[in-house]
Amino acid sequence: MLRSKAFSLLKPIPLMSGQSNLAYKFIHPAIASHGHCCHRRSVDYRQRYKTHPGSAGGRTISAPQTKVMAEEELPGVLILDIGGTHGVLENLAALLKKHFRLITMKEFLQNKKEMSKKIQSIFVFECRPTIDRELLESLPNLKVIGNSGVGVDHLDLKMISSFGVKVTNTPHAVADPTADIGMALMLASARRLVEGCQTAVSPDTKYFAVGWLGVEVTRATLGIIGMGSIGYRVAQRARAFDMRILYHNRNRRRKEEEEAVGAHYCEKMEDLLQQSDFVMLVVNLTPETHKLIGKKELGLMKPTATLINISRGAVIDQDALVEALQNKVIRAAALDVTYPEPLPRDHPLLKLNNIIITPHIGTATVQAIRMMAEEAITNMLAVLNGQPIPSEVFPK
Repeated sequence: MLRSKAFSLLKPIPLMSGQSNLAYKFIHPAIASHGHCCHRRSVDYRQRYKTHPGSAGGRTISAPQTKVMAEEELPGVLILDIGGTHGVLENLAALLKKHFRLITMKEFLQNKKEMSKKIQSIFVFECRPTIDRELLESLPNLKVIGNSGVGVDHLDLKMISSFGVKVTNTPHAVADPTADIGMALMLASARRLVEGCQTAVSPDTKYFAVGWLGVEVTRATLGIIGMGSIGYRVAQRARAFDMRILYHNRNRRRKEEEEAVGAHYCEKMEDLLQQSDFVMLVVNLTPETHKLIGKKELGLMKPTATLINISRGAVIDQDALVEALQNKVIRAAALDVTYPEPLPRDHPLLKLNNIIITPHIGTATVQAIRMMAEEAITNMLAVLNGQPIPSEVFPK
């Protein structure tokens, strides 16, 4: 709710024209087409991409361009709502309208017979709308679900696939901002920034205690669990702090990639836990990673270590974490994710002073939110046009 309200205040970012076609930025030549072939339409769904020179790092991608068409000719996309507490942000809705006819859940439920035939795609924003069997059975022409974000643990991939529907996500848009929040949490926890701010602004503060100390990040050991695109970007940032970088991953990175960031592979996660001053979780939530960090794993960590989670809340056994923080088994924790979100107001994690919790804001930037929508649009249009899909997610 906090995140949705905050983003509702954002204004659209003006698009820039010109520059090179980046259609292949997200499409590796080895990727074969998995798209459904649509009936020929009067619209050209082939995408063109343009860089936005004013964006940070030049990474923001403008939306695909299509021929101007009447709204009723555009393929229908189902969304929960526009604006409000849980709806698609208004500036993102305007972006979607350039390529789709927007149909809200309310409009769909009011006129299922007509609207069900028009809906060919669903845009999932902040895990909404909920995709269940009843909804899929009512959408005979649905071809693709475009998820805004990389995590798809809220989607039943096998069930969706059984309806012949594709699922896509947006991994390219989330990597940098999520890595940024990981570093921010590590630094904030190490230097006790939240406590320090509270002390500095408190009306009861008369002096600053000389014994109020944090720990240093520079030259400390960082253990990264999950060395995908986000984890690797965390390592790139950590190298600037002269950190010793350990990582544990299902698959080892290439030697040149390890050398580029000075990372050392730990085949056993236990080895990483025992050596690290900071442990950062950057894994997808799967049955294998559910409660990956529990009492045993916390007990292996140094008593001076900090646990940082930027993946999903259920990756940690939160009851075990409460116990570890209360008993000083580890020094501190910094979480951008919890289970559930938000936590119940009487949850014991909220009563501890050696923890920082932020409201799942890893991708909560103006640039990332827009780029995720653009990437989702790119994916959905690729499916509708029978083109190679840049970021398809397959059921395991």
